Amino acid sequence: MASTYLDSILQWHRKRAHEDARTFEDLRLAALACAPARGFASAISTTPHLAVIAELKRKSPSKGDLNIDLDPADIASMYQQGGASCMSVLTDVNHFGGSVSDLQSARSACSLPVIRKDFSVDARDVCDARIMGADCVLLIAAALSDAELASFLALSTEIDIDALVEVHDERELDRALSAGATLVGVNQRDLVTFEVDQDRAVRVAAMMPKGIIKVAESGVRGRDDALALRQAGYDAVLVGEHLVTSSDPIRALTDLCVD
Repeated sequence: MASTYLDSILQWHRKRAHEDARTFEDLRLAALACAPARGFASAISTTPHLAVIAELKRKSPSKGDLNIDLDPADIASMYQQGGASCMSVLTDVNHFGGSVSDLQSARSACSLPVIRKDFSVDARDVCDARIMGADCVLLIAAALSDAELASFLALSTEIDIDALVEVHDERELDRALSAGATLVGVNQRDLVTFEVDQDRAVRVAAMMPKGIIKVAESGVRGRDDALALRQAGYDAVLVGEHLVTSSDPIRALTDLCVD
């Protein structure tokens, strides 16, 4: 398989985890002591229309700077006003210009549940998400072994944080379901070419069993995309670039909340 941008990012995160001297047990206990989470999955499942997970994203490896000087609190307030069901915040510093501070500032400025959008490669990353205040953690199937995926999902349940398992194709979907995932995101963007393939998202959605909360990620460019994904059976869309680059993010977000 061709090398992808994900490979170099994961290499950086694994190196950082290897050098991390903190003990898992200390972090697990700290995570267990946190205040109750807001309920990320339940916010999606109780939304009567297509739920929007509005993302706070300063830059990306494929597009460069998007809105590098954004104010997390202002953006969070606009997202809530625009009708978002949840929020996603990048905390990867090196590759996306995000931070833990971005997540905490955004979450404090609204009542929306928040997913920590980062690259979890170690059990301590799952605990960190809970400790910093996130209500959901991202687990990327392509970044984890079957054993890691199952273990991180079990840990998420233990420390009371939802987990969104991201897949790119049918094989990864099978792995996610076998590991016990109930909240599954299909990333429409190809890891090698960066091209968006909505047909893949439609195809993979059709393979998900009843009871799975379905999220379409990446490449949602407006109302037409939202409608197509809703018709394909998705419960939510995760949208970043389209919102943070909009001159009117509240209107852009409201347009995505289709029946």
